[in-house]
Amino acid sequence: MKKSSAFIMVVPGLVILAICLFLPLLRVLVPTFYTGDYLFSAYADFFKDSYYLKIFVRTVKVAVITTIVCMAAGVPTAYFISRCDKKWRGILLSVSIFPMMTNSVIRSFAWINILGSNGIVNRFLMMSGLVDKPVKLLYTDFAIIIGSVYLFLPLMIVTVAGVMENIGDDMMEAALSLGADRLKAFMKVIFPMSLPGIIVGGILVFTGTLTAYTTPQLLGGNKNMVLATFIYQRAMSVGDWNGAAVISLIMIVVTLAVIKGFNALAARLDKRGGDHA
Repeated sequence: MKKSSAFIMVVPGLVILAICLFLPLLRVLVPTFYTGDYLFSAYADFFKDSYYLKIFVRTVKVAVITTIVCMAAGVPTAYFISRCDKKWRGILLSVSIFPMMTNSVIRSFAWINILGSNGIVNRFLMMSGLVDKPVKLLYTDFAIIIGSVYLFLPLMIVTVAGVMENIGDDMMEAALSLGADRLKAFMKVIFPMSLPGIIVGGILVFTGTLTAYTTPQLLGGNKNMVLATFIYQRAMSVGDWNGAAVISLIMIVVTLAVIKGFNALAARLDKRGGDHA
């Protein structure tokens, strides 16, 4: 296909993005660049405020921990699924994505019943004699992380499994025949070849956790606010749309920085280099 023809096919999509995304985004963000005595003063004030900074750090911490847990649990699971027979592979993938078919509000309420003071976990701990009174699990950072992992782990599994399915069994067999054990063969052969899927999955999980609203609101409460719930509070409760726009741009910059960081890490781990996302 000629480059001119390809460009013409892309133009309608670019026009829609410009009208529906970029122009409204600029309309909201541009006024935040000069709201005080100097350029970007609103952003400087955000990071000078200890309360705002605490919310920012909590949001990034939750997103990072959730991404690491999803990677640690999702990569081995995806490898196991990718090596099953096609019949079982389809069944296991269906089971993996089944939680995504349920509304996030319902899933969060399920975790409230599990982590609450009268929930399953606290009842078990008290019946076993490990604690004398209910442990505070709900409305904590821990609860947000648990809910986020449950929410986004299927994305990691499906993304990585799709890449690993295209890696032939002969690659592992060749590594084993050269004297490597299964773990070393996986880390030296399968893992580097799976990096594109792992990077994309990591980006999806991180950005999804960073921007999630329902799960942090229901499982974290107002005392454990994250950037997404903070935006809602500034815009809808306080009416500070300019402050909400400042937080939004900070989230966009963090997301772009993380994507760049993931690509740099992938290039460092994979000697072949190149962008993966």
